[in-house]
Parts: sequence; structure tokens; C-alpha cells
Amino acid sequence: MSLDELRKNLSAVDRRLVEMIAERQRIVADIGKTKQTSGTGTRDYAREKDVLDMGRAQAAEMGVDPDLVESLLEMLIRTSLESQERDRVIAEGRGDGRSALVIGGAGKMGRWFADFFSSQGFATTVADPTVEDGPGVFNAWTDAGVDYDVIVVAAPLAVSGRILAQLAVLNPRGLVFDIGSLKSPLMDGLKELQSAGCRVTSLHPMYGPDTRLLSGRHLIFCDVGDPAATAAAKELFAATMVEQLDMGLEDHDRLIAYVLGLSHALNIAFFTALAESGEAAPKLAKMSSTTFDSQLLVSEAVAQDNPHLYFEIQNLNKFGLGPLDALCEAAGRIRETVVGGDEEAFVELMQKGRDYLALRQ
Repeated sequence: MSLDELRKNLSAVDRRLVEMIAERQRIVADIGKTKQTSGTGTRDYAREKDVLDMGRAQAAEMGVDPDLVESLLEMLIRTSLESQERDRVIAEGRGDGRSALVIGGAGKMGRWFADFFSSQGFATTVADPTVEDGPGVFNAWTDAGVDYDVIVVAAPLAVSGRILAQLAVLNPRGLVFDIGSLKSPLMDGLKELQSAGCRVTSLHPMYGPDTRLLSGRHLIFCDVGDPAATAAAKELFAATMVEQLDMGLEDHDRLIAYVLGLSHALNIAFFTALAESGEAAPKLAKMSSTTFDSQLLVSEAVAQDNPHLYFEIQNLNKFGLGPLDALCEAAGRIRETVVGGDEEAFVELMQKGRDYLALRQ
């Protein structure tokens, strides 16, 4: 059989694969509708395990790489869950004609929330200084008014604090919440809203603006003294599979200093060391290894993100220096073990890391 004929046969197989994926998606849509009708949860971890185990077993029987089949099935499952979650959010339509204002709605996370509310049937208005006035869009948030059922403050941290304080004076009737990565710069504004009798709470989405599936993602809720407002905010996400975490307003920044501050600093230090490695820099950019590639992947995402936001997370957090000092100390200890040829101490550091990381399992 010639090369052209073989390629023709391969194309026919590829078409059948696409047809089978389309058929699978149709079945998935029917399953999603049945789950909505019966009140069944969107995600079934036991069923997912059965599908993956069955796929690996069949792959082994047919002489196909089980890892390849598992990766393919995981991608299909994830796509199916995205579709079911989106359909459920739309079907339950918690907006039901209600209105939402997203201040900072042209930013990355602001757009995510604007799209989220629109998908639920909210009449969504965006206010952002980077846009021109138009239908449902305002350059100045004060021109948009405050007569909304939900107001989301998604502006930069320093600006958000001022906006929250101004909202307290205007005393809106609806639910108000911020989505700040830090709470210290917002504390005064949040407290002023609470003192004014406004329905206010504070959120922190632990996911990025490109997130399509909320399953396995965390959304932090910090109560500001109004449990009913926090409950109302949680209800907005009830149709999703996001994992809702309660966290004290006073505890938030101390923990986030490690979760965000430390991880950001580590990656910035990594790509800074590479970029400033002198003549090795262009050669290192083309090098590859399993660990190096994995670290580069994370670091590249950090490097492409908003540097002003990252600086705010480091600079505005009163707990921020602790993790940075710990990072410097850890790097110093590694250097000491290497310079001193202390293999035992080096092994001990790695063992401590294994023991700590085992806590996540």
C-alpha cells in the first residue's frame, strides 16, 4: 500500500474519531439534562474512575499505551464537565431578571465575572475607566449608579479600597463584594459598608480568568460581619462545582502570603536567575529536562501575568516579608549544604519536603 493510500486510511480513521467524539458529546448533553431533572450532582468521581480504569484495561488488551488512552479520556471528561457545568448555570438562571454591576469589568477577572453573571440571566453592566460609555458600559462607575442587585468590585487593590468606601456613602440596596487577592487594603472600606448597614461580604477566587471549569477550583469567602450576605454570595455559585472555602478576614492575608506571595516570588526568582545568567541565558532558553520544563511552564505563566497586581500582592500584604525571608533562608541553607559538602543535611531537607508534601495527599 502506498504512502498516499495509508494517509487516506488514516484520515478516514480521524474522521471516525471526530464523529465518535461528537456522538459522545451528544450523550453527555443528555446525561447533563437528566442530572438537572433528578437533582443529581454534576460530577461523579467514582464514575470517572471507572471510565479511566476501563480505558486503561482496554488499552492494555489492544496493545495501546494506557497513559495515552487515560490522557485522552481525561480530556474528554473535562470537556464534558465544562459543558454540563455551563449548561447547569444557564438552566438554573439564578439571575432571573436581576441586575449586576461589575466595577473593573474590563479587566481579566472583571470580564470573567461579567460573563458569569450574564450567563445566569443577570442584566449585567460593566464600569471601567478603560472603556467608552455605551449600552450597558460606563467609563466612570459613579455614572452607572448603584441600583443593582449585585455589585462586584474587581478593580486594582488600592483603587478597590476607595471604591468600597465610596459605596458605603451611597448605601446601595444590593449585595456588594470585592474579589481582591488581599484584604488588608480593603478592610476599612468593607467595615464602612458593614457599618452603613449594607449587605457586604468579601470573595477571593483562587483561579485565573481563563478558567472554564470550576470543579477542583477554590473560591474563598470572608465574612465581614453579615452572614446573610455571605450566604447570598455562596448561592450565586451553587450551580457550579467550585469548592467554597470559609476563611476569617483576619487570617486571609497571612495565609495568602504563602499561597500567592511565596509561589510568585519563587517563580520570579527562577526566571530572573535565568535571564541574568549572562552568556548562558540564550543557551538555557533552548535547554530541556523534565523538571526544568515543568518549572518553565509555571514561570512563563507568572511572567505573562499582570506585574502591577503581583507587586501589590507582595507590597500591600503586611505579612508578605515572612515568606520572602523564609525563601531567602531556604536558598541559603541549600547553598550551605552544597558549599560544605554536607550530603546528610541536603538529604534531610528533601526528606522534610517529602513529609510535608505528603500532607496534601
